Amino acid sequence: MAKVFQFMANGFEDIEAIIPVDVLRRGGVDIKTVSITETNIVESAHGVKMHTDLTFEEAEPMLGDADLLMLPGGMPGAANLNDHEGVKKALLRQAEKGKMIAAICAAPMVLGGLGLLRGRRATCYPGFEQMLTGAEYTAELFTVDGNITTGEGPAAALPYAYSLLGRLADSATSDAVADGMRYVHLMEKR
Repeated sequence: MAKVFQFMANGFEDIEAIIPVDVLRRGGVDIKTVSITETNIVESAHGVKMHTDLTFEEAEPMLGDADLLMLPGGMPGAANLNDHEGVKKALLRQAEKGKMIAAICAAPMVLGGLGLLRGRRATCYPGFEQMLTGAEYTAELFTVDGNITTGEGPAAALPYAYSLLGRLADSATSDAVADGMRYVHLMEKR
């Protein structure tokens, strides 16, 4: 079973944090939410309080075994993630191993600041393009380039999550979860 850790900071975007966790858990992925604050409680940009599975200190010894490290967007959540040295070190180690990294909305700025997007295609929330240092901005809902997946914003949370599930499990699992969540039905009505 794939192991995933999603870093959570105060000011995260609700949908971008919860939907990927929900989709991956429905698909049988072992995903843990990780608070970078001093407690297991983080507060979203819209005032929703969430109890995470682990604190950063609890998760840190396990991060080396991660198949995927994820960053939800939102402000000031993405900026708070960008200020956390432990998160940045974990991302750099993950990248050195060629393992998966995902960031959505404003959070790709963390990857850009670390130089992880140089020579890659990436997307982000409009207005953050200049923070994708060295990347080709795609403006897509989500972009996969090698081991890095980036997402545009709240509306991209479902397709971004299904893409990640397809890579962590398989396309049949991702398709079944999307169908069960009525996503396929929604897209057919467009």
